[in-house]
Amino acid sequence: MDERFNKWLMTPVLTLLFVVIMYQYVSPSCTSSCADFGEQPRAGEAGRPAAPGPARPAQAPLEDWERRPQLPPPPRGPPEGPWGAAAPEDEDEEPGDPEEDEAEEEEEEPDPEAPENGSLPRLVPRSNFTLKDLTRSVDFNIKGRDVIVFLHIQKTGGTTFGRHLVKNIRLEQPCSCKAGQKKCTCHRPGKKETWLFSRFSTGWSCGLHADWTELTNCVPAIMEKKDCPRNHSHTRNFYYITMLRDPVSRYLSEWKHVQRGATWKTSLHVCDGRSPTPDELPTCYPGDDWSGVSLREFMDCTYNLANNRQVRMLADLSLVGCYNLTFMNESERNAILLQSAKSNLKNMAFFGLTEFQRKTQFLFERTFNLRFISPFTQFNVTRASNVEINEGARQRIEELNFLDVQLYAYAKDLFQQRYHRTKQLEHQRDRQKRREERRLQRGHRAHRWPRQDGNPEGAVTEDYNSQVVRW
Repeated sequence: MDERFNKWLMTPVLTLLFVVIMYQYVSPSCTSSCADFGEQPRAGEAGRPAAPGPARPAQAPLEDWERRPQLPPPPRGPPEGPWGAAAPEDEDEEPGDPEEDEAEEEEEEPDPEAPENGSLPRLVPRSNFTLKDLTRSVDFNIKGRDVIVFLHIQKTGGTTFGRHLVKNIRLEQPCSCKAGQKKCTCHRPGKKETWLFSRFSTGWSCGLHADWTELTNCVPAIMEKKDCPRNHSHTRNFYYITMLRDPVSRYLSEWKHVQRGATWKTSLHVCDGRSPTPDELPTCYPGDDWSGVSLREFMDCTYNLANNRQVRMLADLSLVGCYNLTFMNESERNAILLQSAKSNLKNMAFFGLTEFQRKTQFLFERTFNLRFISPFTQFNVTRASNVEINEGARQRIEELNFLDVQLYAYAKDLFQQRYHRTKQLEHQRDRQKRREERRLQRGHRAHRWPRQDGNPEGAVTEDYNSQVVRW
């Protein structure tokens, strides 16, 4: 009796197990819903009344290694094709307007100096410059008689820039720089004449760190002596270039340089054919140098040439009686010096800023149509940056260099406007070039697939009908 009852009982039990197993295979999505049966709805889900069920006993918190990772939910979207989810470029799109497609393809190239979106940062100009002031592109003839003259102001990064000129420009005939020699030979292609007047090419031919007043009166005569007599009938263009730096940083750098023993005592300071007298240009120290000078002592010397050095070296000193301070009153002298420095800087072929090395490289290359081999490097850690001064000392330095502060603000505004103007013109030329290339490509495609004469657009050709019949 018991055996017969067990046989009748096993049959429905096995049938029930078979049905459950088959149901799980046929409907696998039921596993999660069945597993969550009786649990509270999670946050963010639709609030459905939970089915009543027996209360679960409280469990102890699981250790980190006991917690199972929560798998992300399956993505919701359109059904996948035979090769997986459809990519944007695989989706069918209606052909747009040719002009709109052209505009979309003309996105600007990413600029290392610009924001991540590739657009130039918004510039708020402070001064109104003409297009002639902002457009700098000279026809430098290195094979002719043109000369680049580098005005090297102390502690403006001029040594680094000067080395770029003799070692880093891609030329048909590069400068010859031999180990152990301070000067390089920068000859024109096929000639024994120099195209560069700088510290590392011609040396200090017009004096140590000659200023604008000295160079403009000295360089033409020096170059005529070095040039061949047969070339004197040809015209020569002198393209003056220089580098500027933030006045406070430059002043601190010069102080640290003098503190280490630099003097520049051999500078000539020639103006109107003569050097200044000791009364016109006294020294700040009695000995051979000013080694170990403190910042306070450096600032207390009223006739320290470090004060407003950039304005003085860029201005025409003959307009104010050179170094004779009794020639006119101080306020008038300062106004003339500042205006002269601004005018000379604006009319130079090129000037760069120490704080913007990559932009300096970009503008020089576009101005002279020359290319550097290696990119410029921006050094943000210098001796001046390592000097810690309080706000009072900084204000005192700005007061001592108030002319340089105004000149640098003017130069920075002009520099940034020139950079943006040059970038815009370059982008416009690139867009125009891409438009012309696309027009040529469209013309080539139209030429390769000409329409047959007498066949109206959209009509089916006889050859196509025959192919359909054959298919």
